Amino acid sequence: MDGFGDYDWVAWFGLAVVFGIVEVTTLDLVFAMLATGALAAAVTGIITDNAGLQILAFLVVSVAMLAVARPLALKHLHTPAAIRTGTAALIGERGVVLEAVGADSGRVKLKGEVWSARSYDPHHTIEAGRNVEVMQIDGATAVVYESEI
Repeated sequence: MDGFGDYDWVAWFGLAVVFGIVEVTTLDLVFAMLATGALAAAVTGIITDNAGLQILAFLVVSVAMLAVARPLALKHLHTPAAIRTGTAALIGERGVVLEAVGADSGRVKLKGEVWSARSYDPHHTIEAGRNVEVMQIDGATAVVYESEI
């Protein structure tokens, strides 16, 4: 099987660059795996002019990367909430207002602890007994907004 010529590896490398650019815009790790396969085909192209082997290298490496490396990479990119510690573990938690929460003051109960709090919307006051969700932690103050649940 004839290849693209003596410099067919350049075409594979160019394809890897294109896949890399697409990956940067999508950030889903699919095109990064295809770029790795194209790089494997480029290396194969440097070694041999056999286009069949180059295509085989592209397919095998791409499928292996998509099947094995991508799931592992995605797993490590997303830190589950159960592993977050300290104040980061409170982001997204729901609580109950103990004392009215306004722009500057208030108290909420989060995970069994009483926290000073302020409203995420400085123009909105959340009355006692209402449910809230934590948007962020600012020092020792929970920044919260009213939750429907």
